[in-house]
Parts: sequence; C-alpha cells; structure tokens
Amino acid sequence: MKTQLSIAASALALAPTAAVASPPTLQDIIGDPEWVTLSGSSRLRYETLEGQPRAGLNATDEQLALRTIITAQIDLQAIKINAEVHDSRAWLTKPGGAVSANEVNAFELVQANIAGDVSLDGGAKLSLQLGRMTLGLGSRRLVAADDYRNATNGYTGLRADLRTKGGLAATVIYVLPHIRLPDDLPSIKAQQSQWDRESFDLQLWGGLVSHTGLVRHVTLEAGYFGVLERDWPGHVTRQRDLDSFSARLIRDARPGKVDFELEGIYQSGTVRASNSTSAAILPVSAWFMHADAGYSFPGPAKVRLSLEYDRASGDEPGGKFGRFDTLFGMRGADLAQSGIYNAIGRANISAVGVRLEKGLASRWEGYFTYKPMWLANRTDSFSTTGVRDATGSAGNFAGHQVDVQLRYWLLTKFLRLQLNAANLSKGRFLRTAPNAVTAADTHYIATTISVHF
Repeated sequence: MKTQLSIAASALALAPTAAVASPPTLQDIIGDPEWVTLSGSSRLRYETLEGQPRAGLNATDEQLALRTIITAQIDLQAIKINAEVHDSRAWLTKPGGAVSANEVNAFELVQANIAGDVSLDGGAKLSLQLGRMTLGLGSRRLVAADDYRNATNGYTGLRADLRTKGGLAATVIYVLPHIRLPDDLPSIKAQQSQWDRESFDLQLWGGLVSHTGLVRHVTLEAGYFGVLERDWPGHVTRQRDLDSFSARLIRDARPGKVDFELEGIYQSGTVRASNSTSAAILPVSAWFMHADAGYSFPGPAKVRLSLEYDRASGDEPGGKFGRFDTLFGMRGADLAQSGIYNAIGRANISAVGVRLEKGLASRWEGYFTYKPMWLANRTDSFSTTGVRDATGSAGNFAGHQVDVQLRYWLLTKFLRLQLNAANLSKGRFLRTAPNAVTAADTHYIATTISVHF
C-alpha cells in the first residue's frame, strides 16, 4: 500500500517536467473530415485495499482494470449518427475479491443512436435521440453513466430535450436500462464478451423540468422517474415498482460568490423484501436529501470550499420498506468513488462533510473531503457495505472518511495521471457488527493513467 502511494506521488511530482507535443489523434489520422468525428481513450488503473469495509469479501483486495472507449459520430446535418464501444476488463482479483459485471464488460456497444434537432416557434429547440445511449440527468443521483466505475450504465430508448430562450428546459426519457452480461463469476473472470440484455423486464421512464430565469443565477428543478423490474429466466430480482419524485434548487459556483445546492427525493411504490421468489412484496416509503453551501475564491487557482450534508433513509421494522434506492445514479460526486472500495453509497447514511476542491488550472485539478458518517437506521445495513447488526447494539457511528483525488494532464488532452485515496477510520459499528470482515481501518489507493486519442 505505501509503495503504491509513493509511486503515484512520485509520478505526479515529476509530471510538470514533461513538455512534449501530443501525438496525432484518431481524428487527425483519418484526415479530420467535417462530417465524421472519431475519438478514443484508454484508462489503466491499479487499485489496492486493506481493511475491507464490505461484508462477504476478503480483508484485502487488489485489481488491475483496463477500459477502452472508441466514439464515432457521423454528421448528416439534419441528423447525427452516434456509436460508442466500451471494452472493460479486470485482472488480479483473487477468490473472495470484488469483481463483477461492474468491472468487466468486454466489447460492448454502449451507444448506437440517431439524434436530431427541431427548431420551434419563439426560438425554442427540441432535440431527439433514439437508440442505445448513455444518460446523465440533473444531479445524476438517480440516472447517470458512472465514469469512475470500470463498466458504465447504458440505456436503450428515447430521449427528448426542450430548451427555450426564456430559461425553461425539460427532458423526458423512456428507456430500457442495460443489464450487463455475462453476470456469472466464471464468465466474468474469463473476460467473455456477451451482448448486454435490454428488455421490458427492466424499464425506466420520467424526466426533469428546470427554469433558470425566475431568480438570477438560481435554477429550480423538479423531476420524476419510474422504474419497473421483473424476474427473467434464471434471474430473480427485487421486483421493483418505484416512483421517485425530486425537487432541486441550485446556485452555480462563481468566483467570489457563495453557491449552494438543495435536493430532496421521495420514493414510493413496492419492492420484494429480498432476492427470493417467496419474499413478501412490501410498500415503499424512502427518502434522500443533499445540501451543500460553498464559496469559490477569486484567482486563477479555482479553489472552492464547501460544507455538505447527505442523508438517505434506511429500512426499519413495521411492514414498509424504507431503504432508499439510488436507481442508476452515481455516488462519487457526493460520497466516495466506487471501484473495489464501493462502500459508501446513497442508502442508510447520515454524513456531514467539508470539501476543498481545485478546478482545472495549470493542468492540475482535485479535491479533498472529510466526512464523519452515521447510520440513518441502526438496525439496517450501513450504506452499501452489507454490514448489519439487526439488534442495533453496535450503535450507529460508522466512522470517519477522508477521500482525496488528484489529476494532472502530463500532455494536455492526451495523457493524464490520477491518484485516488480513501481512508475510513472505522467507528464502533463497522468494528463490532456481527458480519464485519475486520475491525482494521480501511485504506484504499488507486493509481491511474489515461490516454486520449
């Protein structure tokens, strides 16, 4: 662990000495035609973890993950044809380690769609997209394409976006989220390629409406997303039938100004109590809230300091299911990155934090966060760790988390180095709960090099 950290730190420290012109891109190689855009990227990341926080896994873990993306667009003026292939692979995971279809999804056509714009009266514009696509909607807490995770989320269906000159915007979707395949461990470890499953057994629909013109520099947003999930041959699901209603208020960050974000989400519907065909179908009543306030310091460094709070409900006895479901959302922007750490998500958590972040300037960007964390309900499993004490006697304090990310463009727009590190000083709950893997604190480090071509 210490060796990996010193190697990453040395690489970042030496990075400013490089001053080499970037090599030609794929677009340059094909002669840079106006009607075709071609690009690609390849990311190699080594992760190591000690003091496993998640139940059912080894106390220590490591993984070498490679993700390659090739993106193409054909511009026919009236319409655009888009395609994107992802190849996600992982190695070094030992038996009992964290490897799944979240890390391995070999040679998958994640995007294959047509898109076009229609001009409307009054300067409004309607954009339509049909086919396979990635999505990142609103705060991305419910619908996103997770970039840190090795294998992303894909969706097949229809997206429509409306924009007006008066600041009104609306997005509507009806899609079938992709179920990443293969999902059995032998096939995953063999890096087998299989077309991801899309069917009406898993449906997502809904949208967002926002307005930026009511209050200066403030955006108001309201949203709804519905999910319908059913069993399919050989696979038992949670039979989710969920409705998620959201409201969000944002003031964007600007130098020398205070900014903020408030979002609340309420979830209702029904869900199967467990992944068993005999489990009861329970009514759902769950919720999530996020609040942060920050200040961006004037100057070229682009530094912002903020305070933030996240709370997601947990389940409790009483006949209703109360654990919040983040659907297809990302976690990194609020809580912690995924990878083989993947312990802190938007479920049964109460976390207050401070964040110091530096925007891209002089090739550097990064952030530092500190969060003490509690269980919202002490009898449910903590966040996404799977660690639980049904009696509640282990208390509700999970621990202190420090999360750091540093990124540096060694060659601008071509070669980038990245370091991620997380330290979880476990509290009483994660040290003494019956199914905790180890009482030792968690240390996670990931070193990444990515090439854009």
